[in-house]
Amino acid sequence: MLSRLGALLQEAVGAREPSIDLLEAFVEHWKGITNYYIESTDENTPAKKTDIPWRLKQMLDILVYEERQQAAAGAAGPCLEYLLQHKILETLCTLGKAEYPPGMRQQVLQFFSKVLAQVQHPLLHYLNVHRPVQKLLRLGGTVPGSFTEKEEVQFTTVLCSKIQQDPALLTYILEGKKTVSKKKASREAATLPKEAASVKDKDHPHSKAPDGGPCGARVLSTQPPAETEEPNGGIGESNLITSLIGLCKSKKGRVALKAQENLLLLVSVASQAAATYLVQSSPCCPAVVEHLCQLYQSLPSFLDPADIAALEGISWRLPSAPSDEASFPGKEALAAFLGWFDYCDHLITEAHTVVSDALAKAVAEKLFVEILQPQLLHVSEQSVLTATALLTAMLRQLRSPGLLGEAVAFLLGTDQQPAVPEDSPHTLCAHLIRHCDHLSDEISSATLRLFEELLQKPHEHIVRSLVLCHLEGRPYVARGSPEPESYEDTLDLEEDPYFTDGFLNSSFQPSTKPPPAPATNPDGKTAVTEIVNSFLCLVPEEAKTSAFLEETGYDTYVHDAYGLFQECSSRVAPWGWPLGPPPLDPHEPERPFFEGHFLQMLFDRMSRILDQPYSLNLQVTSVLSRLALFPHPLIHEYLLDPYISLAPGCRSLFSVLVRVIGDLMQRIQRVPQFPGKLLLVRRQLMGQVPGEQLDHQTLLQGVVVLEEFCKELAAIAFVKFPPRGPHLCLSTPPEGHV
Repeated sequence: MLSRLGALLQEAVGAREPSIDLLEAFVEHWKGITNYYIESTDENTPAKKTDIPWRLKQMLDILVYEERQQAAAGAAGPCLEYLLQHKILETLCTLGKAEYPPGMRQQVLQFFSKVLAQVQHPLLHYLNVHRPVQKLLRLGGTVPGSFTEKEEVQFTTVLCSKIQQDPALLTYILEGKKTVSKKKASREAATLPKEAASVKDKDHPHSKAPDGGPCGARVLSTQPPAETEEPNGGIGESNLITSLIGLCKSKKGRVALKAQENLLLLVSVASQAAATYLVQSSPCCPAVVEHLCQLYQSLPSFLDPADIAALEGISWRLPSAPSDEASFPGKEALAAFLGWFDYCDHLITEAHTVVSDALAKAVAEKLFVEILQPQLLHVSEQSVLTATALLTAMLRQLRSPGLLGEAVAFLLGTDQQPAVPEDSPHTLCAHLIRHCDHLSDEISSATLRLFEELLQKPHEHIVRSLVLCHLEGRPYVARGSPEPESYEDTLDLEEDPYFTDGFLNSSFQPSTKPPPAPATNPDGKTAVTEIVNSFLCLVPEEAKTSAFLEETGYDTYVHDAYGLFQECSSRVAPWGWPLGPPPLDPHEPERPFFEGHFLQMLFDRMSRILDQPYSLNLQVTSVLSRLALFPHPLIHEYLLDPYISLAPGCRSLFSVLVRVIGDLMQRIQRVPQFPGKLLLVRRQLMGQVPGEQLDHQTLLQGVVVLEEFCKELAAIAFVKFPPRGPHLCLSTPPEGHV
């Protein structure tokens, strides 16, 4: 096309210089556009049905062809100089703002985009280019959901691409314009006829435009549409950023996605100066976070926590909820919020460090602290329940280290000092831990799910703040005591009133021979066989039912525990945890030990497993299993070693379980036909028989959970043994054999 145009031009003008003829053709096409406004009297003909699009296309082709014919690279040709000197882009922007003929704004946006994309000469540094670019951006920003969205997003794509290539352009394009006053608007309107008239006065000397007619005067002096005050929620500026944010809200999926990709390109600029300008002198972070908060506050208050937990797979690239999932009230609003949250998380991951830090802090301050925290501390149970479920869903999607750090600081604080039993802190973390032991079982379960999600995040402060800071120094181990040979020496079961001689002789014997296991550790530590048997044989024979059913064996837990442990070990490997516990000084005096409010709550909950709802018991044991998987020697010792000699007044997970079993043995005697009812309840829970209400159902369901939990702990102890920290390397156990 361009070569054919050049050949025709040269043939027409003979021996004259091609550049002169290109300029004449360029000016003629521009005059043809301005003459339309002088001569036309039809206000309803769309712009695409006039010759304006064709003439703009010819002007673009001439500019590109001229640049290719330039001998000196980088020099501006006569046509480009004419475009700059005569403020053609400024005039086009004015015509686009007047939206006459109808659809003119669309044509102007296309012309701007193509000129900036196809002309290689740097243009955006020129005042007569970046000023109309800013004006054109403001036109789009004031018309949400306009019919020019496709052209607007193409325009911003070109601008973001240019900024990516040359970050110094950012300051030229982002110099937004605050809302104009009526006085300034009227003054600008008064200059419009002169600005358009200057096109005629400064045209090529061989061309003469006819005098302006009534129609031209009417169009060019039309009062421009007043700019809306404080567009985009009071950001105060209308520029590339606010234009992109507005396009991100488009109902057209492709437009919104392209706008998000453009904004992502913009915030990932490599230049430190440009990134600093984005943070300090643009509405980038406030605008992104403001939209996030608006989406959160538009969520219905009646969202079911189960629906929130079930909605997975939401991505900013596919923000709509999967169609195969069951619909529920508020599903689309929830998907929109989680999609934008995922986008913010992705922005923080990909952005320049300066932008990333600022955006993460803005999300923490505006969403977490100002909106979520009051809801989490609210007296309304429904408010607490919904906010907790939403926070859990956000944590599940969260990937960026920057935002994760802010979320952890928000939830747990920054203090790592161990607590004391008398403490009653008023921190958010303390409130959340108390919510795990709430009168409402729903709130307790929801908050336990929140902590379980938190424990799966790759941030060392989580496990250190909740657990490790209380175990350091091993104050739970009795000083000056010899290492026990077996767990009977440690627990003194004979002295416990719950445990009679008959119980010790009959109930702690394994029902079947345990699976083969590794031999004793060469360093003299307890053999894994004894540890595994300690957990497997903890539940008495009369309280076991898994042997009567298929696929409930211990080997299934080993297979699952192996995968989870490998995943956990790889997550914590960078933290440099020790390979073994520090040696104890037998002469060091014992100091008071407090397991911390988090473990205290879990142990208290575990001690009531026979009296709590089934779903709550599942959540308590799930959190404890997550903790037990951590390959830290102190966590392993405290939660999974039945043989440690506990200091006076201390309890461990195993000692709590022993007390529960003692309570169970007393209560079994009061339940007629206990074995049959227990087996029926297990089959009900597995869906093998219809559910029906039984006497002592909570107790029976608790016994089933207790048996399965002991098998799970045995499996975790097996795959972790010997506890060699995060660098532990195991071979995969054979199927069905451990």
